[in-house]
Amino acid sequence: MIEISAQTLTIMMLGGLFVLVLTGFPIAFVIGSVALGTGLLAFGPTTTFHILYSRFYDLSLNYPYLAVPLFTFMGVILQHSGATKELYDNLYETLGGLKGGLAIVTIVFGTILATCLGVIAASVTMLSMMALKPMISRGYDKSIAAGSVVAAGTLGILIPPSIMLVVYGPQAGLSIGQMFMGAFLPGFLLSALYIAYVAIRCYLHPEQGPSIAEKDITKLTPQKILRLTKSLLPTILLIFAVLGTIFAGLAPPTEAAALGGLTAIILAIIYKKFNWDLLKLASIETLRVSAFVVMIAAMSYAYVGIFMSGGAGDVVTELILSVPGGKWGSFFIIMFIVFFLGMFIEWIGIVFIIVPVFSPIFIKLGFDPLWAGLMVCVNLQMAFMTPPMAMSIFVLKGAAPPELEITMHDIIKGVIPFVLLVMVALVVLTVFPEIITWLPSLMMKRGF
Repeated sequence: MIEISAQTLTIMMLGGLFVLVLTGFPIAFVIGSVALGTGLLAFGPTTTFHILYSRFYDLSLNYPYLAVPLFTFMGVILQHSGATKELYDNLYETLGGLKGGLAIVTIVFGTILATCLGVIAASVTMLSMMALKPMISRGYDKSIAAGSVVAAGTLGILIPPSIMLVVYGPQAGLSIGQMFMGAFLPGFLLSALYIAYVAIRCYLHPEQGPSIAEKDITKLTPQKILRLTKSLLPTILLIFAVLGTIFAGLAPPTEAAALGGLTAIILAIIYKKFNWDLLKLASIETLRVSAFVVMIAAMSYAYVGIFMSGGAGDVVTELILSVPGGKWGSFFIIMFIVFFLGMFIEWIGIVFIIVPVFSPIFIKLGFDPLWAGLMVCVNLQMAFMTPPMAMSIFVLKGAAPPELEITMHDIIKGVIPFVLLVMVALVVLTVFPEIITWLPSLMMKRGF
């Protein structure tokens, strides 16, 4: 144990984290080792182990986090239930005749998937397997095809039910239900911007996103509309089971997640896909994802315990509040830090590390905590699309059929415009904060 000033401890913990992340070691071990090493130097073994143990124990008793495995289970069951296959086919038949229509279908389908799946890997994998081959076989530019899949699949971590919101809410002392309601319109705004970009680009350069062959295009008939509506029913049922019960005040998010899992099983039974193998697959995947989340969460929670106990939180607060430009200058710095961290650290680690530090700063700056929190969550959309730590990119690369010969260059080139569109969305949400706060305010008026 040695005497370490708060400023030195801040540099040690932030610098150590950044340097060790670049080594490529699993992020949980990196965060945990920095916390343990710095804690032993600054506080000695007794205090350090007490902080780590108490933080681990508090995390294990946090009831809202039960929604993480429940939403994961729901997403895996739905992914393999066959309930969404018919929907994609009907969207393909309806919109495929437009220039860039297949990419637009991919984004629309990804947006609908996002209301059912809170796990990015599941969304991106499904879209990769269902959408990439039809697009590229019809002459689509590989960058547009790959970018559309990555951007649409990433919406699943923002549009409820979202595991990220379940994790963020308790850390910031915010209602998960209100965060769910607040995230809807920003998610749909991103989806609309993505669709507009694809439509405009393919209108200006038709060869990059040609429509499907004229012989494959059928007229929009009442029968086609009926089939499309019918294929939407499973999604509507799942949305009502989860989000409808939350908004109506019938169940909190954790219980609503359990109801969503039951609804996904019922849909799998209806589509005759439910069996022992599916249940086993869903259970194993749920254990894998939950262990991944809890491992990083526990290490990050411990890291923050050492960080705050050593006074580093006060150092960061004073530094950010002293930035020129008033509260908007400070807010810009926070958004930049989140964006920068997103290139190197998993989103779970970012949320557990920054939220306890930045949430009090948002309040001191006079920002609505719900609005500020969801701005951070929208910002984190870019974390999944900006290398080197870009989960969506690597999931697509792994799930893409090898015969399509999609390279990392194609994917990164494709996602850059969508990253810029997330920045545009952040500006829009700053100018019009009501896009975030309107639905939660309705919940509050109704006493939920």
